[in-house]
Amino acid sequence: MLLTIDWLFILEKCILIAVILSISLVVAMYETWAERKVAAVIQDRRGPNRAGPFGILQPVADGLKLFMKEEIIPNLSSPFLFVVGPGLAMLTAMMTSAVVPWSSFFDIKGHIVPLQVADINIGVLYVFAVVSMGVYGMMIGGWASNNKFSLLAAVRGASQIISYELAMGLSIISLLFITGSLSLKTIVEQQQDHIINFVYQPLGFFIFLVCAFAECNRTPFDLSEAESELNFGYHQEYSSMKLGFYLFAEYVNMFISSAVMATLFFGGYDIPFVNDHQFGLAHGQNLLAILQGFSLLIKIVIFIFFFMWVRWTIPRFRYDQLMKLGWKILIPLALINMLVTGFLVLFKSNGWHF
Repeated sequence: MLLTIDWLFILEKCILIAVILSISLVVAMYETWAERKVAAVIQDRRGPNRAGPFGILQPVADGLKLFMKEEIIPNLSSPFLFVVGPGLAMLTAMMTSAVVPWSSFFDIKGHIVPLQVADINIGVLYVFAVVSMGVYGMMIGGWASNNKFSLLAAVRGASQIISYELAMGLSIISLLFITGSLSLKTIVEQQQDHIINFVYQPLGFFIFLVCAFAECNRTPFDLSEAESELNFGYHQEYSSMKLGFYLFAEYVNMFISSAVMATLFFGGYDIPFVNDHQFGLAHGQNLLAILQGFSLLIKIVIFIFFFMWVRWTIPRFRYDQLMKLGWKILIPLALINMLVTGFLVLFKSNGWHF
């Protein structure tokens, strides 16, 4: 018996993927503008203000500059891996968005269109699997450049990411004790019209947030791009759009990390102080889905602003301080949080007595 192909389903997913990728790239592009503006406010200066009103066309000008610059591949590099590195970094940054529920669903003449590319029951594991692959983009780029400074930066960045992934994973285990599900959609639905997970897991959220800074190579964890020590970092030999892919991947990672944190700890697309179900019955599901998408976007913007605020406020760690924080502070804290949470969950499941 031949398998029937649901072409409408495939069309829906293709359109949704195209929309999510487009929004991610546009947000990443304007994150560069917003970061300069935030830095300007903190440092009491103007920031970009020449290209368009308030400098809003500056990201377009920067993109054109990257497209027009000469593509350079060093003679002693590994050409194939030199090209694969930035492509892999960008691919892994975008793949995480597949399991994020961006809103509930659209109701088009009785046809339900969920606003999530893939609602898999191991969504959290998928996120960690894809994030762990991102280190290969950095390592391949640093090694293929055949530059000792690039290689040193790549090794430094890889060890940093691997170290902080451990604490991040342990912090999520504590949250999973409470939710009982690995599906991001289910985790959001559990928080709708109830207490958000941040209230139950403030320490787990703090650990996850710090690890997200390290995973995104953001200050004070940008040790793989320490210009004063490593002559620009693992992408030193890159130019044009290959360099642009590495730079864009950082901002896309920041956008997706903010979406994941909002989903896991702050209700995702749930509209605060509003009963979503009653609102949908009164005003229509499609309007509700649009407002839910804006609710998630506002939460993401708050996290992105926090990323930028920290970058221009806190100085960079030394490498020994970075490793000490990850292995001697965050991992023990995550283990303690996991044990205490497991004890309380077991205590409650037994009716508050053994």
